[in-house]
Amino acid sequence: MKKIIILLFVISTAVLFTKQEEDIIIPNDAIRFRVIANSNSTEDQMEKMKIKETVEKEVYELINGASNAKEVRNIIEDNLSTIEDIVDDYQVPYSIHYGDNYFPAKTYKGVLYPSGNYESLVITLGEGVGNNFWCVLFPPLCLLENTEEDISDIDYQLYVKKLLSGF
Repeated sequence: MKKIIILLFVISTAVLFTKQEEDIIIPNDAIRFRVIANSNSTEDQMEKMKIKETVEKEVYELINGASNAKEVRNIIEDNLSTIEDIVDDYQVPYSIHYGDNYFPAKTYKGVLYPSGNYESLVITLGEGVGNNFWCVLFPPLCLLENTEEDISDIDYQLYVKKLLSGF
């Protein structure tokens, strides 16, 4: 009898956490951030990550305290030249586009984010044929990338669900 109860508990727990993953959806008014590397060479990928880290830090400082997507949208639009200045420091060919941009499908933490056009800040380095980095600027889910190894999947799911319910 104990084995049956334990088995039912394990199955119930698995179903519960699977349901939570389905509930984690990026809101429609989310603003994404993407940096596309020139190529998949080690140098280009390292450069992509350096630029990503610098731009991400600056953008978070700019949008810190914004309470909705409209505020974030205005801040980004008003500061595109600041973002360009940051990327200029790396002396690589690039383009920056803010608006609707195409994102390929991505599975992250067991959640499938479908491909499509999404409001986003996209920085394309050089030819833009390398692997890319992407996250959500608003609500601020990019911060989770820096702590990914420090939290469990369950903690991540609960945190994201709580964060998204606030927006």
